[in-house]
Amino acid sequence: MSEVTLEEAVMPQFDFSVLREIRKRSEMTLGELSARSGVSVAVISKLERNQTQAEVQTLFKLGRVFGMRATDILTLAEAPLANKKESEVYQSDGFLFRAVRYSNADCLLGEAKQGSMISKPEIHHDDHEICWMLRGQMRLTLPSESHDLEAGQSIQFDAIQEHSYEALEDCQFLIVHIRKDKRY
Repeated sequence: MSEVTLEEAVMPQFDFSVLREIRKRSEMTLGELSARSGVSVAVISKLERNQTQAEVQTLFKLGRVFGMRATDILTLAEAPLANKKESEVYQSDGFLFRAVRYSNADCLLGEAKQGSMISKPEIHHDDHEICWMLRGQMRLTLPSESHDLEAGQSIQFDAIQEHSYEALEDCQFLIVHIRKDKRY
C-alpha cells in the first residue's frame, strides 16, 4: 500500500482532459483554441493530457472561448464524469414519488390515483419546474391560470409560485426541478 504525502492530501487532484472533450465538441483544433484564447498550444496540449495543472488565468482565458467561467472548468476537472445515486421513495397527499436529487436538479417520477391533490408541493428553491405527463391526465393550478395536461404533454413554470397538482384520472408523470443560475 502506497503512502499519501501531505501535499497530495491537501492538493485537490484535477483531471483537465475534460478540456479536450469541450474543445472537440466545439469543433476546434488546438491551434484554433490557442489563437482564440491566447494560451499556447503547448500549454493546452499538456492540460488535455494531464501533464500539468492549470493556473486560474489560463482557465479564465480558455473558459471565455467556450462561454464558461474558470470555476466551471475547474468543477468539471474536479468532479467525476458520472454521479450514480439511488432513488428515494415517499408519499405526499396521495401521490407516490420516486426521487433522485442532485445539486442542480431534482427528478421525481410520480404516480397518483384519480382525485388525489397536492396543494402545497414540497418546498422549492428558486427553480424552474417541468412536468411531463407520461400517462393519464392532471391539472396544474398556478396563481392566475390553470392547465390540464394529458399523456405526452409537458409544461414549464417558475416553481417559486404557489401551485397545485390534481390527478383528473390515474396518472404517471415526471417532474424536474432545475436550479436557476445565480442572478447576481
